[in-house]
Amino acid sequence: MRPRQTKPAALALALVALAATACDSPGGEAAPPPDVPHGYVEGAEEAAEAQSRLVVADGDTGAVRVLDLITEEVVELGAVPGVRDITDDGRYAYLTGDRGTRVVDSGSWRVDHGDHVHYYRADIREVGDLPGRTSGAHNDTGVAAVSTSDGSATLFDRTALDGGTLTEVGRAELAPGTAAVPYEAHVLTVSPDGAVRVLDRAGEATGTVEPSCPRPSGAALTRRGVVFGCADGALLVSEDDGAFHGEKIPYPRPVGEDERAREFQQRPGSATLAAKAGERGAWSLDLSDRKWTHVETGPVVAVNAVGEGGPLLALTADGVLHAHDPETGAATAKTRVTERPVDTSGPLPVIRIDTTRAYVNDVDAGTIHEIDYNDSLRLAREFRLGGKAAHLAETGR
Repeated sequence: MRPRQTKPAALALALVALAATACDSPGGEAAPPPDVPHGYVEGAEEAAEAQSRLVVADGDTGAVRVLDLITEEVVELGAVPGVRDITDDGRYAYLTGDRGTRVVDSGSWRVDHGDHVHYYRADIREVGDLPGRTSGAHNDTGVAAVSTSDGSATLFDRTALDGGTLTEVGRAELAPGTAAVPYEAHVLTVSPDGAVRVLDRAGEATGTVEPSCPRPSGAALTRRGVVFGCADGALLVSEDDGAFHGEKIPYPRPVGEDERAREFQQRPGSATLAAKAGERGAWSLDLSDRKWTHVETGPVVAVNAVGEGGPLLALTADGVLHAHDPETGAATAKTRVTERPVDTSGPLPVIRIDTTRAYVNDVDAGTIHEIDYNDSLRLAREFRLGGKAAHLAETGR
């Protein structure tokens, strides 16, 4: 690994924050008593910057490693036999294998209060196992919603989960390929018939949202609201004074089933989403302007969006990472990130993005590349973990 380029944050910041103005949590809980540091979380250390970590699973052995991007230390966890997928909710990683899903607490997360953000780090640990194949995970201060590929979601008590216990508080049915998304003290889902439902944190229906979302696929949580992918575009669900509203963002032209956006990627907190567009290219969805842009990348194996004026990143099967202007589609930079062409018959590389860097896994080489997307895709660091770096998630962003 190359020398790290950032220093560990001053953990004493939590004490300095005593003088900060108190803020309520997103779930509406009261602010802590005056003798408790602002943003205090029991058992965790607060830092001035994101404490990002990478959770990496070996495609051959199932070995799970957590790489701390601040210290560059690697923590070895138990193996997940037959690991085939990974998803995360910003703190917890969910690794699907032959025996269900292993839940890993990466010990790195943030709490977004809108006008400011708290960053935390804690011990890395395994929490437990869940049945089924996890296809999506989202959480808020009250619940963690874990969606499975069979079209259901389980809601877990977030406080208990943070304490290391999986405590179920509710269930929800949803369309396969979508996810249950906690939002504004409720949970949003889309049924197979396209009906958008508002649930309480126990999974009980409290209302619906119009318009509907025909043939739903894909979901994302953004600062603008929750986005669901639909056959006729994207549905953005937002909340205002306790009422939920839906707004359809139609595709700019007729789009076939093979070209529609089915799975969204984003930098957490960004209002720009990216998705594959069949074999022709990629979609960039700007929620601020309510606008889709089709970027002619050709076939891609991975795509993601930096957002806020940054590039759309696309990895092609030849192992080259490309940067594109998300408005014009023009190519602006490129760099090779895999030693050989991508084996498209196995697990595909992914692109994970935070506020300053992108991370791309070279599966066969067992290497993670850290890319500075603001500097012509410059290689900033390289982490050689060995084995098959087949599955990658980033937490703490």
